[in-house]
Amino acid sequence: MHMNDDVLNLRAGFAVMGHRGAAGLAPENTLPSFAKALSLGCTGIELDVHAVQDQQGATQLCVIHDKRVDRTTNASGLVANYSVEALAALDAGSGAGIPTLAQVAELMALSASTFINIELKGADTAAATAAFLGERPNLQALVSSFDHSELRNFRALNTTTAVAPLFARTSRRMLSTAQQLNASCINISRSMATAELLKTCSEAGYPVLVYTVNEPTETIALKTSGAAGIFTDFPDRMVAL
Repeated sequence: MHMNDDVLNLRAGFAVMGHRGAAGLAPENTLPSFAKALSLGCTGIELDVHAVQDQQGATQLCVIHDKRVDRTTNASGLVANYSVEALAALDAGSGAGIPTLAQVAELMALSASTFINIELKGADTAAATAAFLGERPNLQALVSSFDHSELRNFRALNTTTAVAPLFARTSRRMLSTAQQLNASCINISRSMATAELLKTCSEAGYPVLVYTVNEPTETIALKTSGAAGIFTDFPDRMVAL
């Protein structure tokens, strides 16, 4: 089975995806960063999720990239050792705490035209993400991961949301992985994004989004080579393109 219905309309134009919100302009993966990306008119915003317990013992999805809080907050330790409430109380930059995916979805509801790219980062995020999206049928989403088995787990629970396998280096299994997942697109690193590879993926029916591109000249070159869009820390430099 191959998915040709372009649910996110990636074949229509050139997607500018705000990387962790607008990570070059506001603290990454915080509500101010997502609000900035939305105000700049990004096609979509990208974020990373980890499954965390709240004080009631329920699993929630918190938005942070690393396994540890050290790099992005004023605290240290493993994300998994914090409750949702404790993560919210940390300073992830400019006084903003670590948000839940639900808080970001609320913010997104104000901008119906922007979709959300949820990257499954932490362990066992597939089931929580499938449940989250099941409760929000109107949220336009793309679910991606470098962990393709976690993406397969997600796909087994949710057959309709757009998914994208992520690749950091070229793999002979790129197209077969995309096919197995019934993917809507393939997301790859800049170093892999040759015109030849972009053409191969496009011809197979998979638009390609490239991460992380912060120079407008490089963006124009990628667009010319056939990329469907880019992830950027500086959406302000790219949206005009």
